[in-house]
Amino acid sequence: MDINQLALLRELAERGSVTEVAYALGKTPSAVSQQLRTLQRQMGTVLVERVGRGVRLTDAGHALAESSVRVATAIAEAEATWSAFQGGASGTVRMAIFYSAAELLVPGLLTRMRAHPGIAMEISDRDVSQDDFAALTSDFDVVVAHRSDDVLPPDRERLTVVPLLREPLDVALPLDHPLASRPRVSPADVIGEDWIGVPVDFPLDRVLQAMSAQAGVAAKVVHRTTHLPLTEKLVAAGHGVALLPRHTSLERASGRYVLRPLTDLRAGRRIEVLMRPDRAARRAVSLVLDELLAEAGLANAEE
Repeated sequence: MDINQLALLRELAERGSVTEVAYALGKTPSAVSQQLRTLQRQMGTVLVERVGRGVRLTDAGHALAESSVRVATAIAEAEATWSAFQGGASGTVRMAIFYSAAELLVPGLLTRMRAHPGIAMEISDRDVSQDDFAALTSDFDVVVAHRSDDVLPPDRERLTVVPLLREPLDVALPLDHPLASRPRVSPADVIGEDWIGVPVDFPLDRVLQAMSAQAGVAAKVVHRTTHLPLTEKLVAAGHGVALLPRHTSLERASGRYVLRPLTDLRAGRRIEVLMRPDRAARRAVSLVLDELLAEAGLANAEE
């Protein structure tokens, strides 16, 4: 069987439509459909069936789609072995990373990647709900995702997941706030404030919900944004308080706002790398991951 046609089944399983597969692979929908029909004839069984105006994989189609993952991973491992034997690595690595992690990790990562001149990095900002990061692995080799401490998002079973670091979350207060002089604050101390928050179901929002549950008071969120520098400016100007990631925001706090750890609640976010197994096996991707881990280690050392 043709491994490229086999890979189409996997793309269809992950993307859900022939149109999406065609767009991702730079083909026409008719060309994708033709290759799928050719594969069905070769296999002698129905792999794709119509449902309404779309299509879906049959049980046989899903079985072959899962096999294509193992085939692609084996090929990538063989290529990585050969690349290591030759003593180098080359190619383009596409990375998706959310804003604050990019601020924390990307400058140092790019400095480290100078040691690998054959690898070109393409880095894109992607800040989505923690349940939506897994879907980005269809289009990116490396996806840097975040999640709440004790929440495991869905759709990760078939992915390679590598922990990078745990970043504590602190309460940001204006310099003249009555609680600014305290070394720590509790959820009950601050839950009644106006809050500068993030979109619902982002890790920082889940911690704020946990604070509300513990204090028995719903948090009043007056502004939601994923842009941490804006959040910091709003706090510094006295428009509310916020939860901020410690490593990312600490260097900008001096003279503008204070960060205070929470008592009585474990507050943090997990930063992880998500990858398709075959892409994780690529030599260039593994080298990027090594450098990411090294850069994340600097932040962990500050803990």
